Amino acid sequence: MTLIALPVFILLLLLSLPIGYTLLIASGAGLLFSGSYPLSIAAQRFFDSTQSTLLLAIPFFILAGELLIAGTLGQRIIHFASLLVGRVRGALGQVSVVTSMLFAGVSGSAVADASALGSVLIPWQKREGYPGPFAAAVNSASSVIGVIIPPSIPLIIYSSVSQVSVGALFLAGVVPGLMFGLASIAAVYLIARRGNFPKQETRFDLRLIAREFVTSLPALLMPVLILGAIIGGIATPTEVSVIAVFYALIVRLCYRDLSWRSVIGSIFSAGRATGAVMLLIMASSILGWMLTVDQLPARLSAFIEAQGLADVWVIAFMNVLMLIVGAVIDMTPAILLLAPVLLPLADAIDMSLVQLGIMMVLNLAIGLFTPPVGTTLYISSSIAGVRIEETARALVPFYIFALIVLIVVSYAPALIIGA
Repeated sequence: MTLIALPVFILLLLLSLPIGYTLLIASGAGLLFSGSYPLSIAAQRFFDSTQSTLLLAIPFFILAGELLIAGTLGQRIIHFASLLVGRVRGALGQVSVVTSMLFAGVSGSAVADASALGSVLIPWQKREGYPGPFAAAVNSASSVIGVIIPPSIPLIIYSSVSQVSVGALFLAGVVPGLMFGLASIAAVYLIARRGNFPKQETRFDLRLIAREFVTSLPALLMPVLILGAIIGGIATPTEVSVIAVFYALIVRLCYRDLSWRSVIGSIFSAGRATGAVMLLIMASSILGWMLTVDQLPARLSAFIEAQGLADVWVIAFMNVLMLIVGAVIDMTPAILLLAPVLLPLADAIDMSLVQLGIMMVLNLAIGLFTPPVGTTLYISSSIAGVRIEETARALVPFYIFALIVLIVVSYAPALIIGA
Protein backbone atom coordinates (compact mmCIF):
# COMPACT_ATOMS: atom_id res chain seq x y z
CA MET A 1 0.00 0.00 0.00
CA THR A 2 2.75 2.43 0.98
CA LEU A 3 4.61 1.88 -2.31
CA ILE A 4 1.51 3.10 -4.13
CA ALA A 5 0.45 5.86 -1.74
CA LEU A 6 3.83 7.63 -1.35
CA PRO A 7 4.47 8.27 -5.09
CA VAL A 8 0.89 9.55 -5.45
CA PHE A 9 1.40 11.74 -2.38
CA ILE A 10 4.65 13.23 -3.77
CA LEU A 11 3.10 13.80 -7.21
CA LEU A 12 0.11 15.65 -5.76
CA LEU A 13 2.40 17.77 -3.58
CA LEU A 14 4.35 18.78 -6.68
CA LEU A 15 1.04 19.76 -8.29
CA SER A 16 0.39 22.07 -5.28
CA LEU A 17 -2.81 20.33 -4.22
CA PRO A 18 -3.78 21.27 -0.62
CA ILE A 19 -2.09 18.90 1.81
CA GLY A 20 -5.32 17.60 3.36
CA TYR A 21 -6.72 16.50 -0.01
CA THR A 22 -3.30 15.14 -1.00
CA LEU A 23 -3.23 12.86 2.04
CA LEU A 24 -6.77 11.62 1.43
CA ILE A 25 -6.29 10.90 -2.28
CA ALA A 26 -2.90 9.22 -1.77
CA SER A 27 -4.26 7.01 1.01
CA GLY A 28 -7.32 6.12 -1.05
CA ALA A 29 -5.13 5.20 -4.01
CA GLY A 30 -2.96 2.99 -1.82
CA LEU A 31 -5.99 1.12 -0.47
CA LEU A 32 -7.77 0.87 -3.80
CA PHE A 33 -4.90 -0.47 -5.90
CA SER A 34 -3.41 -2.73 -3.25
CA GLY A 35 -6.64 -4.70 -2.97
CA SER A 36 -5.66 -5.92 0.50
CA TYR A 37 -8.18 -3.92 2.49
CA PRO A 38 -11.64 -2.47 1.78
CA LEU A 39 -12.02 1.29 1.30
CA SER A 40 -14.23 1.36 4.38
CA ILE A 41 -10.97 1.15 6.39
CA ALA A 42 -10.23 4.71 5.26
CA ALA A 43 -13.51 6.02 6.68
CA GLN A 44 -12.97 4.10 9.90
CA ARG A 45 -9.42 5.42 10.39
CA PHE A 46 -10.54 8.90 9.35
CA PHE A 47 -12.96 9.20 12.26
CA ASP A 48 -11.14 7.00 14.80
CA SER A 49 -8.27 9.48 14.83
CA THR A 50 -10.53 12.08 16.46
CA GLN A 51 -11.62 9.85 19.37
CA SER A 52 -9.21 11.30 21.91
CA THR A 53 -10.11 13.65 24.72
CA LEU A 54 -6.60 15.12 24.49
CA LEU A 55 -7.39 16.56 21.06
CA LEU A 56 -10.27 18.54 22.64
CA ALA A 57 -7.56 20.79 24.09
CA ILE A 58 -6.67 22.08 20.63
CA PRO A 59 -9.79 24.19 19.89
CA PHE A 60 -9.91 25.58 23.43
CA PHE A 61 -6.25 26.63 23.47
CA ILE A 62 -6.70 28.24 20.05
CA LEU A 63 -9.82 30.06 21.27
CA ALA A 64 -8.05 31.27 24.44
CA GLY A 65 -5.26 32.70 22.30
CA GLU A 66 -7.70 34.34 19.89
CA LEU A 67 -9.58 35.99 22.77
CA LEU A 68 -6.44 37.44 24.34
CA ILE A 69 -4.82 38.59 21.09
CA ALA A 70 -8.02 40.25 19.82
CA GLY A 71 -8.19 42.63 22.80
CA THR A 72 -6.14 45.66 23.78
CA LEU A 73 -3.81 43.32 25.67
CA GLY A 74 -2.05 42.57 22.37
CA GLN A 75 -1.22 46.24 21.89
CA ARG A 76 0.01 46.46 25.48
CA ILE A 77 2.38 43.52 24.94
CA ILE A 78 3.83 45.16 21.82
CA HIS A 79 4.31 48.39 23.75
CA PHE A 80 5.95 46.52 26.63
CA ALA A 81 8.35 44.78 24.22
CA SER A 82 9.17 48.15 22.64
CA LEU A 83 10.10 49.57 26.04
CA LEU A 84 12.33 46.58 26.80
CA VAL A 85 14.43 46.54 23.62
CA GLY A 86 13.72 49.88 21.98
CA ARG A 87 17.26 51.13 22.53
CA VAL A 88 18.94 48.03 21.07
CA ARG A 89 20.37 48.14 17.55
CA GLY A 90 17.63 47.15 15.08
CA ALA A 91 15.05 48.10 17.67
CA LEU A 92 11.87 47.27 15.77
CA GLY A 93 13.25 43.91 14.67
CA GLN A 94 14.02 43.17 18.31
CA VAL A 95 10.50 44.28 19.26
CA SER A 96 9.13 41.74 16.77
CA VAL A 97 11.13 38.90 18.34
CA VAL A 98 10.37 39.81 21.96
CA THR A 99 6.68 40.27 21.17
CA SER A 100 6.61 36.82 19.56
CA MET A 101 8.22 35.35 22.68
CA LEU A 102 5.58 37.00 24.86
CA PHE A 103 2.72 35.95 22.57
CA ALA A 104 4.07 32.38 22.38
CA GLY A 105 2.64 31.67 25.81
CA VAL A 106 -0.79 32.73 24.61
CA SER A 107 -1.53 31.39 21.14
CA GLY A 108 0.40 28.13 20.63
CA SER A 109 0.20 28.69 16.88
CA ALA A 110 2.93 30.02 14.59
CA VAL A 111 0.47 30.90 11.84
CA ALA A 112 -1.68 32.95 14.23
CA ASP A 113 1.37 34.84 15.51
CA ALA A 114 2.75 35.42 12.00
CA SER A 115 -0.49 36.92 10.73
CA ALA A 116 -1.62 38.78 13.87
CA LEU A 117 1.75 40.29 14.76
CA GLY A 118 3.01 40.65 11.21
CA SER A 119 0.06 42.80 10.20
CA VAL A 120 1.10 45.31 12.89
CA LEU A 121 4.88 45.01 13.14
CA ILE A 122 5.90 44.63 9.48
CA PRO A 123 4.22 47.87 8.26
CA TRP A 124 5.61 49.65 11.35
CA GLN A 125 9.15 48.55 10.47
CA LYS A 126 8.75 49.56 6.82
CA ARG A 127 7.47 53.01 7.81
CA GLU A 128 10.60 53.48 9.92
CA GLY A 129 12.85 52.66 6.96
CA TYR A 130 13.63 48.99 7.62
CA PRO A 131 13.95 46.86 4.46
CA GLY A 132 10.84 44.85 3.63
CA PRO A 133 12.70 41.50 3.30
CA PHE A 134 14.26 42.01 6.74
CA ALA A 135 10.90 42.78 8.37
CA ALA A 136 9.36 39.71 6.72
CA ALA A 137 12.32 37.52 7.73
CA VAL A 138 12.15 38.56 11.39
CA ASN A 139 8.41 37.95 11.56
CA SER A 140 8.49 34.59 9.78
CA ALA A 141 11.35 33.25 11.96
CA SER A 142 10.28 34.63 15.34
CA SER A 143 6.62 33.62 14.99
CA VAL A 144 7.54 29.91 15.16
CA ILE A 145 8.49 30.39 18.82
CA GLY A 146 4.76 30.00 19.42
CA VAL A 147 4.89 26.28 18.63
CA ILE A 148 7.77 25.60 21.05
CA ILE A 149 6.86 27.50 24.22
CA PRO A 150 3.69 26.11 25.89
CA PRO A 151 0.85 25.91 25.16
CA SER A 152 1.95 24.32 21.88
CA ILE A 153 -0.59 22.75 19.55
CA PRO A 154 2.07 20.63 17.75
CA LEU A 155 3.29 19.22 21.08
CA ILE A 156 -0.28 18.20 21.92
CA ILE A 157 -0.51 16.42 18.56
CA TYR A 158 2.84 14.68 19.14
CA SER A 159 1.63 13.62 22.59
CA SER A 160 -1.51 12.06 21.09
CA VAL A 161 0.68 9.91 18.80
CA SER A 162 3.53 9.05 21.18
CA GLN A 163 1.52 8.81 24.44
CA VAL A 164 4.15 11.03 26.09
CA SER A 165 2.88 13.31 28.86
CA VAL A 166 1.76 16.71 27.61
CA GLY A 167 3.03 18.24 30.86
CA ALA A 168 6.51 16.81 30.31
CA LEU A 169 6.56 18.08 26.72
CA PHE A 170 5.31 21.54 27.71
CA LEU A 171 7.92 21.82 30.45
CA ALA A 172 10.66 20.61 28.10
CA GLY A 173 9.69 23.21 25.50
CA VAL A 174 10.27 26.26 27.72
CA VAL A 175 14.08 26.46 27.61
CA PRO A 176 14.48 25.56 23.90
CA GLY A 177 11.79 28.13 23.10
CA LEU A 178 13.63 30.81 25.05
CA MET A 179 16.89 29.77 23.40
CA PHE A 180 15.28 30.06 19.97
CA GLY A 181 14.08 33.55 20.89
CA LEU A 182 17.50 34.63 22.14
CA ALA A 183 19.10 33.20 19.00
CA SER A 184 16.69 35.26 16.90
CA ILE A 185 17.57 38.37 18.92
CA ALA A 186 21.26 37.71 18.22
CA ALA A 187 20.54 37.29 14.49
CA VAL A 188 18.59 40.57 14.38
CA TYR A 189 21.39 42.38 16.21
CA LEU A 190 24.08 41.14 13.82
CA ILE A 191 22.02 42.04 10.74
CA ALA A 192 21.10 45.44 12.19
CA ARG A 193 24.70 46.24 13.12
CA ARG A 194 25.92 45.24 9.68
CA GLY A 195 23.19 47.30 7.99
CA ASN A 196 23.49 50.17 10.50
CA PHE A 197 19.79 49.96 11.32
CA PRO A 198 18.47 52.59 13.75
CA LYS A 199 17.71 52.41 17.43
CA GLN A 200 14.59 53.99 18.87
CA GLU A 201 15.35 57.28 20.53
CA THR A 202 13.46 56.48 23.71
CA ARG A 203 14.57 57.13 27.25
CA PHE A 204 15.00 54.04 29.42
CA ASP A 205 12.30 54.49 32.05
CA LEU A 206 12.26 51.69 34.61
CA ARG A 207 9.07 52.98 36.21
CA LEU A 208 7.22 52.95 32.87
CA ILE A 209 8.55 49.46 32.09
CA ALA A 210 7.33 48.20 35.48
CA ARG A 211 3.90 49.73 34.89
CA GLU A 212 3.59 48.15 31.43
CA PHE A 213 4.80 44.84 32.84
CA VAL A 214 1.94 44.89 35.34
CA THR A 215 -0.62 45.67 32.62
CA SER A 216 0.77 42.86 30.43
CA LEU A 217 1.00 40.40 33.31
CA PRO A 218 -2.33 38.64 32.64
CA ALA A 219 -1.04 37.41 29.26
CA LEU A 220 2.41 36.56 30.65
CA LEU A 221 0.78 34.43 33.36
CA MET A 222 -1.03 32.23 30.84
CA PRO A 223 1.83 29.69 30.35
CA VAL A 224 2.47 29.68 34.12
CA LEU A 225 -1.20 28.87 34.72
CA ILE A 226 -1.16 26.10 32.13
CA LEU A 227 2.12 24.49 33.22
CA GLY A 228 1.32 24.78 36.92
CA ALA A 229 -2.10 23.15 36.56
CA ILE A 230 -0.87 20.28 34.36
CA ILE A 231 2.40 19.49 36.16
CA GLY A 232 0.80 19.95 39.58
CA GLY A 233 -1.85 17.38 38.67
CA ILE A 234 -4.64 19.88 39.31
CA ALA A 235 -6.24 19.33 35.91
CA THR A 236 -5.74 17.44 32.66
CA PRO A 237 -4.55 19.29 29.53
CA THR A 238 -8.10 19.28 28.17
CA GLU A 239 -9.50 20.72 31.40
CA VAL A 240 -6.73 23.33 31.51
CA SER A 241 -7.57 24.41 27.95
CA VAL A 242 -11.16 25.13 29.03
CA ILE A 243 -9.89 27.00 32.10
CA ALA A 244 -7.66 29.03 29.77
CA VAL A 245 -10.71 30.16 27.78
CA PHE A 246 -12.50 31.34 30.94
CA TYR A 247 -9.29 33.03 32.06
CA ALA A 248 -9.07 34.89 28.74
CA LEU A 249 -12.70 36.00 29.06
CA ILE A 250 -12.13 37.26 32.61
CA VAL A 251 -9.01 39.17 31.49
CA ARG A 252 -10.94 40.81 28.66
CA LEU A 253 -13.71 41.76 31.06
CA CYS A 254 -11.16 43.31 33.42
CA TYR A 255 -9.78 45.39 30.55
CA ARG A 256 -13.34 46.34 29.57
CA ASP A 257 -12.82 45.57 25.88
CA LEU A 258 -15.02 42.46 25.62
CA SER A 259 -18.06 42.53 23.36
CA TRP A 260 -20.33 39.90 21.89
CA ARG A 261 -19.03 40.76 18.43
CA SER A 262 -15.40 40.16 19.43
CA VAL A 263 -16.27 36.89 21.19
CA ILE A 264 -18.21 35.58 18.19
CA GLY A 265 -15.39 36.67 15.87
CA SER A 266 -12.84 34.82 18.01
CA ILE A 267 -15.05 31.70 18.06
CA PHE A 268 -15.36 31.70 14.27
CA SER A 269 -11.61 32.28 13.84
CA ALA A 270 -10.78 29.48 16.27
CA GLY A 271 -13.29 27.23 14.52
CA ARG A 272 -11.65 27.76 11.13
CA ALA A 273 -8.20 27.07 12.57
CA THR A 274 -9.44 23.97 14.40
CA GLY A 275 -11.16 22.67 11.27
CA ALA A 276 -7.92 22.93 9.30
CA VAL A 277 -5.92 21.16 12.01
CA MET A 278 -8.47 18.38 12.48
CA LEU A 279 -8.75 17.72 8.74
CA LEU A 280 -4.98 17.23 8.62
CA ILE A 281 -5.06 14.95 11.68
CA MET A 282 -7.85 12.84 10.20
CA ALA A 283 -6.31 12.62 6.73
CA SER A 284 -2.82 11.85 8.07
CA SER A 285 -4.11 9.03 10.25
CA ILE A 286 -4.96 6.88 7.21
CA LEU A 287 -1.49 7.14 5.68
CA GLY A 288 0.07 6.65 9.12
CA TRP A 289 -1.95 3.45 9.55
CA MET A 290 -0.72 2.23 6.16
CA LEU A 291 2.91 2.86 7.14
CA THR A 292 2.37 0.81 10.31
CA VAL A 293 0.61 -2.05 8.51
CA ASP A 294 3.44 -2.22 5.96
CA GLN A 295 5.90 -2.21 8.89
CA LEU A 296 7.89 0.68 7.42
CA PRO A 297 8.89 2.12 10.85
CA ALA A 298 10.11 -1.26 12.08
CA ARG A 299 11.98 -1.94 8.84
CA LEU A 300 13.66 1.46 8.91
CA SER A 301 14.69 0.97 12.53
CA ALA A 302 16.08 -2.53 11.77
CA PHE A 303 17.95 -1.20 8.73
CA ILE A 304 19.57 1.65 10.68
CA GLU A 305 20.55 -0.72 13.50
CA ALA A 306 22.05 -3.17 10.99
CA GLN A 307 24.39 -0.45 9.73
CA GLY A 308 26.02 -0.26 13.16
CA LEU A 309 25.94 3.53 13.12
CA ALA A 310 26.93 5.45 16.23
CA ASP A 311 24.08 7.27 18.01
CA VAL A 312 25.45 10.63 16.88
CA TRP A 313 24.92 9.66 13.22
CA VAL A 314 21.46 8.23 13.89
CA ILE A 315 20.44 11.53 15.50
CA ALA A 316 21.93 13.42 12.54
CA PHE A 317 19.92 11.22 10.15
CA MET A 318 16.72 11.90 12.11
CA ASN A 319 17.32 15.65 12.02
CA VAL A 320 18.07 15.70 8.29
CA LEU A 321 14.94 13.66 7.58
CA MET A 322 12.78 15.98 9.71
CA LEU A 323 14.27 19.12 8.14
CA ILE A 324 13.58 17.81 4.62
CA VAL A 325 10.02 16.75 5.46
CA GLY A 326 9.37 20.03 7.31
CA ALA A 327 10.41 22.01 4.25
CA VAL A 328 7.78 20.38 2.02
CA ILE A 329 4.95 19.32 4.38
CA ASP A 330 3.01 21.39 6.91
CA MET A 331 3.74 20.79 10.58
CA THR A 332 0.64 18.86 11.66
CA PRO A 333 0.72 16.13 8.97
CA ALA A 334 4.52 15.99 9.25
CA ILE A 335 4.27 15.13 12.97
CA LEU A 336 1.61 12.52 12.33
CA LEU A 337 3.66 10.90 9.57
CA LEU A 338 7.12 11.17 11.15
CA ALA A 339 6.32 10.22 14.74
CA PRO A 340 5.35 6.58 14.03
CA VAL A 341 8.48 6.23 11.85
CA LEU A 342 10.96 7.75 14.31
CA LEU A 343 9.58 6.48 17.64
CA PRO A 344 11.05 2.95 17.13
CA LEU A 345 14.35 4.50 16.05
CA ALA A 346 14.47 6.65 19.19
CA ASP A 347 13.76 3.59 21.33
CA ALA A 348 16.57 1.72 19.58
CA ILE A 349 19.15 4.31 20.67
CA ASP A 350 17.54 4.89 24.10
CA MET A 351 16.59 8.46 23.26
CA SER A 352 13.99 10.07 25.49
CA LEU A 353 10.70 10.42 23.62
CA VAL A 354 10.37 13.86 25.22
CA GLN A 355 13.65 14.85 23.56
CA LEU A 356 12.43 13.43 20.24
CA GLY A 357 9.26 15.51 20.53
CA ILE A 358 11.18 18.74 21.10
CA MET A 359 13.61 17.89 18.28
CA MET A 360 10.70 17.18 15.94
CA VAL A 361 8.91 20.43 16.73
CA LEU A 362 12.16 22.42 16.35
CA ASN A 363 12.95 20.84 12.99
CA LEU A 364 9.44 21.34 11.68
CA ALA A 365 9.35 24.89 13.08
CA ILE A 366 12.40 25.68 10.94
CA GLY A 367 10.44 24.23 8.03
CA LEU A 368 7.70 26.80 8.62
CA PHE A 369 10.03 29.57 7.39
CA THR A 370 11.91 27.50 4.81
CA PRO A 371 11.04 27.39 1.08
CA PRO A 372 9.26 25.95 -0.80
CA VAL A 373 6.26 25.46 1.52
CA GLY A 374 7.09 27.60 4.58
CA THR A 375 3.76 28.91 5.89
CA THR A 376 5.07 31.79 8.01
CA LEU A 377 7.47 32.67 5.18
CA TYR A 378 4.58 33.11 2.75
CA ILE A 379 2.39 35.00 5.23
CA SER A 380 5.17 37.42 6.19
CA SER A 381 6.32 38.00 2.60
CA SER A 382 2.74 38.70 1.55
CA ILE A 383 2.25 41.26 4.34
CA ALA A 384 5.58 42.93 3.53
CA GLY A 385 4.87 42.92 -0.21
CA VAL A 386 8.20 41.29 -1.08
CA ARG A 387 9.16 38.17 -3.00
CA ILE A 388 9.75 34.85 -1.24
CA GLU A 389 13.34 34.71 -2.55
CA GLU A 390 14.16 38.10 -1.01
CA THR A 391 12.83 37.03 2.39
CA ALA A 392 14.66 33.68 2.16
CA ARG A 393 17.97 35.45 1.56
CA ALA A 394 17.36 37.72 4.56
CA LEU A 395 16.61 34.61 6.64
CA VAL A 396 20.09 33.05 6.25
CA PRO A 397 21.39 34.25 9.69
CA PHE A 398 18.18 32.98 11.33
CA TYR A 399 18.70 29.54 9.77
CA ILE A 400 22.23 29.42 11.18
CA PHE A 401 21.21 30.36 14.71
CA ALA A 402 18.18 28.04 14.61
CA LEU A 403 20.40 25.11 13.63
CA ILE A 404 22.72 25.90 16.54
CA VAL A 405 19.76 25.61 18.94
CA LEU A 406 18.73 22.36 17.24
CA ILE A 407 22.23 20.90 17.66
CA VAL A 408 22.25 21.76 21.36
CA VAL A 409 18.84 20.13 21.90
CA SER A 410 19.91 17.08 19.88
CA TYR A 411 23.30 16.44 21.45
CA ALA A 412 23.12 18.06 24.89
CA PRO A 413 19.53 17.40 25.99
CA ALA A 414 20.40 17.29 29.68
CA LEU A 415 21.35 20.97 29.51
CA ILE A 416 17.99 21.90 28.01
CA ILE A 417 15.25 19.43 28.87
CA GLY A 418 16.84 17.11 31.40
CA ALA A 419 16.36 14.16 29.04
